[in-house]
Amino acid sequence: MFDSVSFIHVLGGGALIGLAAVVLFAGIGRIAGICGIAFSLIAAPVTKQAWRILFILGLVAGSLLFHALSGQEYPPAPDTSLPLLIIGGLLVGFGTAMGNGCTSGHGICGISRFSTRSIVATLTFMAAAIVSMYVFRHLLGWSI
Repeated sequence: MFDSVSFIHVLGGGALIGLAAVVLFAGIGRIAGICGIAFSLIAAPVTKQAWRILFILGLVAGSLLFHALSGQEYPPAPDTSLPLLIIGGLLVGFGTAMGNGCTSGHGICGISRFSTRSIVATLTFMAAAIVSMYVFRHLLGWSI
């Protein structure tokens, strides 16, 4: 399971994600859904992209800062085939479009606002993840 240092990192990371979501919502009234922020970079006018770019840069900088301060190694790059990674990315994109948001938008921001749509979406993607992992690991024998 977790050791005490990992638990503190997880707890601190979760608190910082929650704080970022609150600051973004309270500051400019936007939901911290990462897919929506990233997709909007393509569609939004240039004058409305600054906060989106800063938010995404903050995600990257936060990870770099954590690894620099904690001394923990970076996780290894995926060793899966490129076509499989592309298919997975397309499926995630399709799912976020179909579900009107991603896990961060629904799971963190939507549930905290007691959004029925977000609660149903979160329960749905969590159930799908549990069933998928069961099928892949126990029925197909894949080590994911």
